[in-house]
Amino acid sequence: MLKALGNPDAELSLLICSDREMAGYNENYLGRRGPTNVIAFPMQEGECSDINPHLLGDVVISADTARREAAETGISFARRFDELLVHGILHLFAYDHEKSDAEELRMEKKSEELLKLIYSE
Repeated sequence: MLKALGNPDAELSLLICSDREMAGYNENYLGRRGPTNVIAFPMQEGECSDINPHLLGDVVISADTARREAAETGISFARRFDELLVHGILHLFAYDHEKSDAEELRMEKKSEELLKLIYSE
């Protein structure tokens, strides 16, 4: 995915957690109550962005929410996890679906492209 996004030497960390842990991150860092499926913490922004130019940031995924969403949509846990991972990575590359409808469509399109690389659809 990183190569397809034009940054094959990039680094990121991935944390897989429970809904309980995710609710804490969601409230502490985003001011939102309850768990969410994925949160991305970009390291290429802000005053520490020059520490390591290859470090994109952190992606945090709630396994509990991913499992629940997979069951609700009738897809495998692995597929839903991959969708969330792609979504989080795109946030680290400054994609933001909350900015505008156009940006949401741009992010959806790129997500589909990356998932096709994984699943050869």
